[in-house]
This record gives sequence, C-alpha cells and structure tokens, in this order.
Amino acid sequence: MDIDYNNNPILRMNEIQKEFSGVYALSGITFDLYRGEIHCLVGENGAGKSTLMKVLSGAYRPTAGSIEVEGKSYDTLTPNLSKELGINIVYQENDLVASMNVVENIYVGNEKANRFGFVKFKDMLEETQRQIQELDIQINPLTKIENLSVSDQQFVKILKALSVEPKVLIMDEPTSMFNVEDAAKVLKLTKTISEKGISIIYISHFLNEIQQIADRVTVIRDGAVVNTYQNKNRDIAIATITTDMVGRPVDTFYQKEKQPIGEVLLEVKDLQLKKDSPKISFQVRKGEIVGFAGMVGAGRTEIVRALTGADSKYGGEIRIHGKKVEIKNPRDSIREGFAHITEDRQKLGLMLHNSVLENVTIIGLRDKIKGFFVQIKKFPPYVETLISDLRVKTPSLWTEAVYLSGGNQQKVVLAKWLFIEQEIYIFDEPTRGIDINAKAEFYKQMSKLTKQGKCIIMISSDMPELISMSDRVLVIRDGGIDGELAGEAITEQNIIKQALGVKKYEN
Repeated sequence: MDIDYNNNPILRMNEIQKEFSGVYALSGITFDLYRGEIHCLVGENGAGKSTLMKVLSGAYRPTAGSIEVEGKSYDTLTPNLSKELGINIVYQENDLVASMNVVENIYVGNEKANRFGFVKFKDMLEETQRQIQELDIQINPLTKIENLSVSDQQFVKILKALSVEPKVLIMDEPTSMFNVEDAAKVLKLTKTISEKGISIIYISHFLNEIQQIADRVTVIRDGAVVNTYQNKNRDIAIATITTDMVGRPVDTFYQKEKQPIGEVLLEVKDLQLKKDSPKISFQVRKGEIVGFAGMVGAGRTEIVRALTGADSKYGGEIRIHGKKVEIKNPRDSIREGFAHITEDRQKLGLMLHNSVLENVTIIGLRDKIKGFFVQIKKFPPYVETLISDLRVKTPSLWTEAVYLSGGNQQKVVLAKWLFIEQEIYIFDEPTRGIDINAKAEFYKQMSKLTKQGKCIIMISSDMPELISMSDRVLVIRDGGIDGELAGEAITEQNIIKQALGVKKYEN
C-alpha cells in the first residue's frame, strides 16, 4: 500500500535514552512509524536494536525520552499498556512453552471462552487451522512445541503475535531460522500484513530481505541513529547500509584462506541413527572445513548430535587419528576432542543467568587451574585475551549472558570451546542471526583453527557461507548423504538441486 508520510505517524519514539550501570545502550534515538509501513531497523549486534524494541514493548523503562502512540505521549510503557495500545512483538528468543501444543501457545493468556468462562478450544483450533491454511504453513496445530523444528517454532510465534490483531507488529530476526523457501513465505506474509494497514518494524541482518520489503530503513550504530533511507523503488544500496552499520566499508563475504589439507583426522563409517536409517560415512581431514548442506529437516543436526553423543545412535564406527573411539554421551565426545557449537545457543550453549566468565570457563577450567579449591578471582586472566580477540561487547566479564545481544552470546559460546582447545569443531548454523562484522570475525576464527590443524564440520543454510568457507560440501537429504561437491562444483544451483532431489548436479 502507498504510505502517506504527510499524516502523523502512528508511532514516534522521541530522543530515547537507556542507561545500564553508567553505560548508554541508547543515546537519544528518534524513530517513527507510519500506518501500513514496513520500517526496517538494522545495525550490528550490540548497536541497540533489541534494547530500543524492549523499551517500546515495555520490557525496559527508558532513562529519558518519550513515546507517542496515535498522538498520545507516554514517558514509559509497561508490557500490558504496550499490548493495549496494539503493539506486539515476535522476539528472536524462544518464548513458547515446550510442553504445550501450537493452539495452546497461540492463545495462552488470551483464551476464547464462553459466557460461563469455559475455554472454547474447538473455536481456537478452527481459527488456528484457518490461519495456518491461509498462510500456507505446514504445521499440525495439535503438535507440542518440543516436537517442532526451530523454524516451525518461529512460525508459531508469528501466528501468536497476529492472533491479537495488533496495530504495530515488531518482527525481530523473523527469518533467522529459515531456509530460502520458508524465508520467502515470511517476506510474502510480512507484505500481506502491511497491506492490511498493520505497521511493521522489521529487524534483520539479511540485507537482501531489507532491500525487498522495506519502505524505509533506519541504521543505528552504538546506540544512535546514523541514517534513515527511503526505499520506494526497492533500490537502496546494500553497500551503503553496510558502511553505515560498521562505520567503514566491509567485504560482504569472507573467503577461507587457502592452505594444504592434511591427513584424515575424523572418520565416520556406517553411522545409523535408527535401525531403518541410511548408513552415513565420511571423512574430515586436518585443516579442512566440510560443509553440511540441506533443507530444514533433512537431518543435518541429527547426524552431528548422534556423532557427539547428544542423541543415541543405532550403529556405526567413529575413528579419530585412525583409532576407534566410543562416544555414548557429550562428556565422551569432549574427552575425545569434539567441540559442538549448537544451533540453539540460548537453550543448549549458554547458562543465561551465569556470567560471561563462568560460561567461557565451565568446561575447560580444570585443565587450566589445578587444585581442589579454585578461586573465581583467578579466572579473568585466562579469558581476557580471548574475549578481546572475539570482540565480545560486554560491560564486564561478570555480566550475565542473558544481558548480551544475540551475536555476543554466540561469541561467548565460541569462546567456551576455543578456551578448551579441541581438535574437531562442529559449527551448527554458526553465524545465524549475527551481523556482517561478527560473521567476518567468526570466519577468521574458523580459518585460524584450520591453520592449527583442527578440522571443522559446518552446518549452514547460508549459501554464500557454504560456498566461500567449505573445502567440500556434503548434501544431506532424507537423513543421509545424497552427494558430495568439491571445487568449482560447489555452487548455489548444484547445492539446491541436490538438496531438493531435482536431479544430480553436473560436473
């Protein structure tokens, strides 16, 4: 729909400041939103995007500034007031109840009831089924959240936010868990929502998405607005946005440094997840990055979880340096030299309410400091250089991980495994939901590991990442290895064709 910028905005945040322990996360941001507009908010992790949205949703009280909603001014919002004003948010973090099904999660706290107060579950189910069908989402509404994939859980969060018919919808990295096909559905859905007159604040690190759907783009850096751009003809320059985000020109993709590949470090032979699962065999050499490609649900994560003992396996053999090893649980895999940077950093990779220092040292501390009693004051010197090298933005080493941005949380997970100095690194969607600059830092660390003779298995749905960083790509389909690509055969077209089973790639 055409946006009328001559009228008053539906929402305006005026000179918003937010201070944490003397550090300003927001330094006087002014941001507005018009009816039916898709206003994209971009910036590096730690730039202040999530903090600004938490002020708007009532989770944080601003230190200074005001918020205008439909012409009425407020010094601060509470979560309840924000919702009453028609503001709803789809958080990047998971806020669903794992033991409840899809319908129950969508309507929890907002149940449909008859005049006697009894919940009308059938009505809620029918409404959910209607929404699912209308949006072309392949989810059973009676499935428990714990049995859904990460991407399907994200769809449920979007459905939940839409169920209350908001005036303003905040979408925080809505496609970070999706493959290309599902991401396209979200973009189409976003446009449909805006055409109904709902205003959208869209936060994403995928700048191609921003270019496709934004009416305007605001770039923030270090808690302040750098620029706001009109995107009427969908021709905004990605290079311009990138430069604004980091304060200097940045190469979009980082190329793995070429180096000799050594002897076989890891060999997997006839690995089976279940009795009727396909047998999986592959090798990874010293200094090599082997990419695992495939559609969501193809079985990539399941393979590495079985490999590291996080899930049980039916059969198969694992050899490290030619020696057969037995891995029955994650502790065994750590002992044998595995490091597993998981897809879900918050649930599986971090202790959110423990400090950055405790998270980094939790596994490897005993190898560094001997003795029965260990004083926590001795920890910092062991991790300060590592935290500095990874450029983790944190007020201190004692800050709880929950207060860091998503990208900095991911860096802390990486720091935990770099601290312990393992040989075999598994990166499951390593740069999902982090900014361009942080991606480059991750890639440099991965190249550094391979220079040291380590090997890496990298699961990724990011095509440029797979193509630029992988020495070989194994395409996973229906729980097994459907093909291998190397050299010039590693192209987006070949990967997608193989993953979809359209036809075999051509050399």
